[in-house]
Amino acid sequence: MNNHFTLASYWEQGDAISHAVALVLLAMSLVSWFFILSKALAAWRIRRSAPALQQFWLAPTLADAVAALNAADPEQIYAPLAQHSAALQQAAGRSTLGSALAPAAQLTRVLRDRIQSATSKLESGLTLLASIGATAPFVGLLGTVWGIYHALANVSAHGTVQIDKVAGPVGEALIMTAIGLTVAIPAVLAYNGFNRVNRLTLAELDAFAYDLQAYLTRSPD
Repeated sequence: MNNHFTLASYWEQGDAISHAVALVLLAMSLVSWFFILSKALAAWRIRRSAPALQQFWLAPTLADAVAALNAADPEQIYAPLAQHSAALQQAAGRSTLGSALAPAAQLTRVLRDRIQSATSKLESGLTLLASIGATAPFVGLLGTVWGIYHALANVSAHGTVQIDKVAGPVGEALIMTAIGLTVAIPAVLAYNGFNRVNRLTLAELDAFAYDLQAYLTRSPD
C-alpha cells in the first residue's frame, strides 16, 4: 500500500501558511544544530584544557605558567585571567584612573572583568537554544491546527464525511507536531547539558581567580 502520510503530500496540499510554518521549523532546526555542534566542540575543548589549571601552579615562574596555560587553553576561557593579572603587575606605576585604586582592588577589578567576559562567551547561544526548545512544539502545533482546519474545510465543501478523505490531510497535519518536537527535544537536551558544563567551568574560574588573587597580593618575604 502506498503511504499517503508524507511530507511531500503535506507540502503539495498546503497553502502559504503551511509552507511558512514548515520553513520556520526547518530554519529553527538548522540554527539549533549549528549552535549544538559548535558549542559541543567548544565545551569539549574547554573541559580538555581544565587540567592545565593544576599544572599552572607547578611552573617555575609566573611567565612560564601563563605561557603554558595560554597554549593549553584554545578557547581562551582560563588563560585571560592569568594574562591580565600578570599584565597588571607589569603596568604598576603607570598614571591611569585605575592605578588610583589599591593594588588589591585593581586585581579584583581585572579578575571580575575577565570572569564576566568568560561567562558571556560560555553563555552565548544558550538563550537561542532555550527559545527554540520552548517555541518549536507550538510552531509545529500551529501547522497541525492549520492543516486540520483545511481538512475540515474540505469535508464541509463536499458535504459528506468520508474517512479516507479526512485521514490523509489530518495525518499529514500531525506530521508538523512531530517535526516541532523533533526540533525542540535536541535543543532542550543540549541547553541543559551546556548549562552543566558552564557551571563546572565557572566554579573552576572562581577558584582559579581566588588563588591568583591570593598569590599576587601575598606579602613579600
